[in-house]
Amino acid sequence: MELQGHGGYFVMDSLLQAVIAAGARIARPGEFTERAFLNNKIDLAQAEAIADLIDSSSKEAARSALRTLQGEFSRLIETLADSIINLRIYLEAAIDFTDEEIDFLSEGRISEKISLIIAQLDDVLAQAKQGALIREGMTVVIAGKPNAGKSSLLNALAGKDSAIVTEIAGTTRDILNEQINLDGMPLHITDTAGLRQSADIVEQEGIRRALLAVKNADRVLLMVDSSKESVDTQNLAEYLSSPGFGELSSSIEMSRVTIIQNKADLTGESSATIGALNSHEPTIIRLSAKNKTGIELLKQHLKECMGFQATREGGFIARRRHLDALLKARNSLLQAHIQLDEHGAAELVAEDLRHAHQHLGEITGQFSTDDLLGRIFSSFCVGK
Repeated sequence: MELQGHGGYFVMDSLLQAVIAAGARIARPGEFTERAFLNNKIDLAQAEAIADLIDSSSKEAARSALRTLQGEFSRLIETLADSIINLRIYLEAAIDFTDEEIDFLSEGRISEKISLIIAQLDDVLAQAKQGALIREGMTVVIAGKPNAGKSSLLNALAGKDSAIVTEIAGTTRDILNEQINLDGMPLHITDTAGLRQSADIVEQEGIRRALLAVKNADRVLLMVDSSKESVDTQNLAEYLSSPGFGELSSSIEMSRVTIIQNKADLTGESSATIGALNSHEPTIIRLSAKNKTGIELLKQHLKECMGFQATREGGFIARRRHLDALLKARNSLLQAHIQLDEHGAAELVAEDLRHAHQHLGEITGQFSTDDLLGRIFSSFCVGK
């Protein structure tokens, strides 16, 4: 039954209260979607896609969530699961008919099939990583000394004056968050208070929050005023040990740091990317946040850091738990390969294949716990 009312908040609230008094109740978060899942109308990945579609912050995220809702991700998982089931059947036959002249284990068929499934899973995993980036994005923290140009860089990336920029040191006292869309990938940018020694209690708290944000970031952009000081890979550790930087030199992996040599407009140098990505040493980017030269280089660098590839075709949304399940399934398949090639232990191989199948089933809800379902559906909006 559907009821409709006219008027503002008071009339609708009165109607709602009357319905509740008559015996109805407010729907739980995600209850309708949960019922659809429990009644086998959709699987768990599709159910999560409904929430992802509602929460999508870009056209790419909405498209990817819709593809998952339509079953694109689930079909890939089912194909992998079917391949593992067929392999398990083949393996069980090999175990049961050990008296036959043909040795199914030593002739290499099972080993080849496992390798093929791992290759197929790797392809799905690569797509899922892109889907997770479209959903979750990347967290970037801009850190450095006062007046290094942190707020100017935030404004340049955001394309608007989100942060106050002045010549006065210590203008930013608290963390300031901004989100932009980078070719479909959400970029969560945090501007922080300048790192220095300070007797000001408020500024000390801002610095504490800045250091905490740095530790939790996917990428740290270390801003340096290149018109006043030179920082590169050779003196970075010493620079991070200077007063106000806390324990950054020992608490942050250098692979997560990008040195931003700012104020190229004052030094007369052109914008450039220096250093190779994925090396043990941080990448260095020279730019001018004030003039916005080198910003596109930085954006491209951030996409490369996360392995993000913008695409207009295909793709599906994925969550962190999906990636974890795929990685666990892959590890089980690798373990099965080791058991077969090194020990010829058919029974142990069969058990590893069962684990791989179960991990894949966790994605679609074929194997799930009440605790998992509770955590997933409690994050939905009320009712839906």
